[in-house]
Amino acid sequence: MKAIVFDQYGPPEVLQLKEVKKPVPKEHQVLIRVHATTVTAGDCEIRAFKFPLLYWLPLRLMFGFFKPRIKVLGQELAGVIEAVGNKVNGFKTGDPVFAATTVRMGAYAEYICLPGNATIALKPEEVSFDKAAIIPTGGLNALHYLRKADPKKGEKILIIGGGGNFGSFAIQLAKYFGLEVTAVDSAEKLEMMRSIGADHVIDYSREDCTEKQETYDIIFDLVGKSSFSACIRALKVKGRYIMATPVLSKVIKGMFLKDKKVISQLAKYKVEDLDYLAQLMEEGKIKAVIDRSYPLEQTAEAHRYVESGYKKGNIAIDLKHLIQKKQ
Repeated sequence: MKAIVFDQYGPPEVLQLKEVKKPVPKEHQVLIRVHATTVTAGDCEIRAFKFPLLYWLPLRLMFGFFKPRIKVLGQELAGVIEAVGNKVNGFKTGDPVFAATTVRMGAYAEYICLPGNATIALKPEEVSFDKAAIIPTGGLNALHYLRKADPKKGEKILIIGGGGNFGSFAIQLAKYFGLEVTAVDSAEKLEMMRSIGADHVIDYSREDCTEKQETYDIIFDLVGKSSFSACIRALKVKGRYIMATPVLSKVIKGMFLKDKKVISQLAKYKVEDLDYLAQLMEEGKIKAVIDRSYPLEQTAEAHRYVESGYKKGNIAIDLKHLIQKKQ
């Protein structure tokens, strides 16, 4: 089968299309024929190995100290189950599904084996494979953090970095929960953020969102570059500051706050949450935001575009042409 493989950390050019052995499912696994996957900022960070100091050593130990231990990236996918291990319940051959691979990675390939108890859900019939593939990472994380903030209808939320993967879901879910949303990103993403429900948008290059007179019940910082003290000042009493990328110094400072709360707990991916997001998408309550779609062969180019900072929402990797060639 074809897969995008990388044998060393580095720029997008380290990603190479290669022929690799097709996996065979074990008794507790399912074999999925991948129809679509995505390129997330996390995929790019692992490929280049650019992480904050707090995570550098543990992630090197996890992914490979001198060179990648996991050769195929890809954190989320949608496809069709081709084979089912004899100890797997709940799935059958031919089921259309979407899934998160988490630290296993491996979605940049024609086939992938995942445990039957992994974060896999049946794909809604009305949702295309490429749109289903972008749900898990951004959707599950945005849902997790917003629930942790315990939002109340009518509260005001500031979403810093609303134009990306997490951000596009955070805006829509915040609106679904009844919040007044102010979203921050670059100028070219403002219209997209308005189109998915943001009540107010701010171009970060023109004004500092935390230096305005406005205060918020929740600040959801997806970028991690804003001043901690400025964000805390912009919170109302009993306000919640969500850090999608926890920084140790900020976590420690947050422990000493009395009338405001800092949230930094990482998400645990749950099948029931994936089903919940799929239902919202099927009902039209949230939608997939796909900026561009690339064939598997152009995954390196997709990485370059994500790292350019111009991406609006999500980037899909389409494998349907490979399926059609074999039919």
